[in-house]
Amino acid sequence: MDAADFYTGIVVDAYAKLKSAHFDPEPYAEFIAVTGQPALEIGCGDGEPLLELVRRGLDIDGLDSSSDMLERCRINASALGVDVALYHQKMEQLSLPRRYRSIYLAGPTFNLLPDDSTALQALRAIREHLTTDGAALIPLWIPDPTPPEELGLTREASEDDGAVLRYTPLAEVYDEAARVRTTTTRYERITATGVESVERAWVLHWYTSGSFEALCSEAGLRVTAVTDDDGHPVTSAATDFMVTVRRG
Repeated sequence: MDAADFYTGIVVDAYAKLKSAHFDPEPYAEFIAVTGQPALEIGCGDGEPLLELVRRGLDIDGLDSSSDMLERCRINASALGVDVALYHQKMEQLSLPRRYRSIYLAGPTFNLLPDDSTALQALRAIREHLTTDGAALIPLWIPDPTPPEELGLTREASEDDGAVLRYTPLAEVYDEAARVRTTTTRYERITATGVESVERAWVLHWYTSGSFEALCSEAGLRVTAVTDDDGHPVTSAATDFMVTVRRG
């Protein structure tokens, strides 16, 4: 399922309440401090870390493929008194009015692209939106299979109006050859008047550092660093890493 179709309706509400961690703005702030402004955050979702960085006075645009996520981002921006330019586009179809010295993805959003072909399109689009001296920061993740004991295990949280949001991973296919993990998920909103429920396929496509560098080269990008969240170099065995690229 395309990420633009996955992140709609109650999935967006559940994401805001049930996400396991908040984005630390510091690695992105440090990246922009080195590579410069203006900047573009791809996969800005409901505004993390985008709104905090804009609140600090940085010149950053936000982009996401989900209109529902962008609407939540606008609401959050208004609550913070933050002005930010937001674009509703897929990253593989970027067509924006300016070029950027810094482009980064909010967490491993790149893993939501379903295959290498789409990833190549996205990398080419990123290249076209970088200034000649610009750089892009792309966090990546190699997910493990979901432990069998976690399938069928429900997490829940309450909304301000008393409704209960639930998320349950139901089943999973883990294809190492295709580098794809597909998890069938159920989202529910339970209120006094009934239950709203949807089932969706959460697809993650992953890359080794070597396979990703080959894609970058094909897209006309040059890998300049592969690091952990703290900026330290990682080995080819790393399963969680950040790739910095520049125009080749």
